[in-house]
Amino acid sequence: MDTNTKTGRKSSRPKGVVLAAVRGLVLAVAMLPVSVLCFTLALVSIALIPIGVGIVTTPWILGGVRDFADVRRRLAAEWCSVRIPSAYQPMPPDANPWARTFGMLRDPQTWRDVLWLPVDMTAGFVTALLPAVLLFYPLEGFAIAAGLWRVFPDGYWYGFVPVTGQASALGAAALALVLLFFAHFFTPRLLQAHFRLTRAVLASDQGELAERVRVLTETRRDAVDTSAAELRRIERDLHDGAQARLVAMGMDLGTVEMLLDKDPEQARLLLAQARKSSADALAELRDLVRGIHPPVLAERGLGDAVRALALRLPVATEVSVELTGRAEAPVESAAYFAVSEVLTNAVKHADADRIWIDLHHTAEGEGHGMLRITVTDNGRGGAVIGAGSGLAGVERRLGTFDGVLAVSSPAGGPTMVTMELPCALS
Repeated sequence: MDTNTKTGRKSSRPKGVVLAAVRGLVLAVAMLPVSVLCFTLALVSIALIPIGVGIVTTPWILGGVRDFADVRRRLAAEWCSVRIPSAYQPMPPDANPWARTFGMLRDPQTWRDVLWLPVDMTAGFVTALLPAVLLFYPLEGFAIAAGLWRVFPDGYWYGFVPVTGQASALGAAALALVLLFFAHFFTPRLLQAHFRLTRAVLASDQGELAERVRVLTETRRDAVDTSAAELRRIERDLHDGAQARLVAMGMDLGTVEMLLDKDPEQARLLLAQARKSSADALAELRDLVRGIHPPVLAERGLGDAVRALALRLPVATEVSVELTGRAEAPVESAAYFAVSEVLTNAVKHADADRIWIDLHHTAEGEGHGMLRITVTDNGRGGAVIGAGSGLAGVERRLGTFDGVLAVSSPAGGPTMVTMELPCALS
């Protein structure tokens, strides 16, 4: 097993810092004009409703605002795992412009979208630009120390350092080094703060509740379908496997009874065949039980069960477990099979030669907590949660227990799959 987990994880940190800064710059530069345009058009269109023009234009413009807000929701989930629920009231597809206009204006989510636009233009712009400033502004300080100070006019300041000569230029470089140090730790957090600000304006308690009900309804339906399919698979495996062998063994034993006095030699052969059939049936039943609930999971818990999974992988794998107790059996089973599916994807598709698995539980108060599982590989990346993929199945499995799945997998790797399940440990 590989023991350089920390080194492997740190190597991807600068890449994540730069990526967060670039994403923040894109949000600040590209999204600001869109926010200004959407806000201006929305105000003008609503103001024109009394003269009739706004009746026609408002549904289209507010629909565009919704699409723009949905883009930001999607980026928040994909870039920083910040989920921003929406609670738009349904609109009949054949509604006339009058009904659509006033239906959208009566929707509280519409006004949250409109209110979010000026916030996005001001505080949102600043919080999106800060990651890029914190990372790229030190480059100017290093350039000043390298000699760029000679072309600057008198009275030029870099931060709080007046640039008057080589000594002050070195002071600017020292300030740049301090800023770069802070950028290493805070740039991704600042980008996440931007999306948390967006969530604070766009989301509401009612929206979160509606989104939670919708997700739980879908996951429960998926769970019922999955359970029904699993029961059909078990029934088929029992019918075609162990049951068939047990029926054949019963027929052999019946024949043995008839041959015991007439042909003892043939009876011994049939007994040997029956013994082999019973051993095969037992092996098939054990495999079937292992697929339903692995014995090591029931006997030794999630940590040892995941370690057993790692030992069977053809890839160097390190497992780090920090669990002070055991979760409920259904939660452990869901987490085990989710990890198993993620590891299978990593081995089959990622072309990785190292995998790191981290399991730990964070207590959030009496009777509450979060089981967090992270599977990281140094493969080629490009993993996405899509319909029909193994990760989509993992997301549905976790959703049954109100869990979430987040995937970070840029092209070229590394891939980090994070799973969270709310639970308490015994």
